[in-house]
Order: sequence, then C-alpha cells, then structure tokens
Amino acid sequence: MFEEKLDALSQLMAEHMAAPFPPGFRGLDIEGQEMVLLDADAYGYASGVLKGPLDEQRRAGLLKLTAAFEKVLPAIDDEYAAKYYTHVRDMAVLAAEIDTLRDKVDL
Repeated sequence: MFEEKLDALSQLMAEHMAAPFPPGFRGLDIEGQEMVLLDADAYGYASGVLKGPLDEQRRAGLLKLTAAFEKVLPAIDDEYAAKYYTHVRDMAVLAAEIDTLRDKVDL
C-alpha cells in the first residue's frame, strides 16, 4: 500500500509538470498566497517526500501549505486554474499522507 502511494505521488507530479501553468496567475496573490510560490512549494514538498521523511520544519510547512489550499481554491474563478490548483492540492495532500504513514510503517 505504501509503495502504491509513492507511485501515485510520482504520477501526480509527472502530470503536474506536463500541465501548463494557468495564464494570468504569475504574480497573482489570492487569499494572501502568491500563486507561483504555492505551486512551487507544493512540488518541492512532494519531491522531498519521495526522497524520504521530512524534518519537523518541512513537515509543518507542508501541513500549513495544505491548509492554505482550503482558502485559495474557493477564491479561484478561472475553470482551468481551479482544476490545476486542485491537482496541486491533491499532490500536497498525498505527500502529507505519505509522510505521516512513514512514521507508522517500518521502512
């Protein structure tokens, strides 16, 4: 099950890299979140989770990031951008789930 989640995260990350960034969202701030940084941070945390467990500071950052999506997503009124950032959120949530599971499984 754990390996399947890692594979799913890798797939989400590959899909994310293949998707064009939403037009007009560079430099855009929504609900106090700069959208390019939100995107980059989510990918960075997911990449870190694939490499191994996060340290406490990065784990806290990932949890804060996943919470930020709950404020940002309802405020996005562009259909493509909403789909794009929902995918980014799903990637971050799965990364957080994997990092939490690592504490419970003997790897």
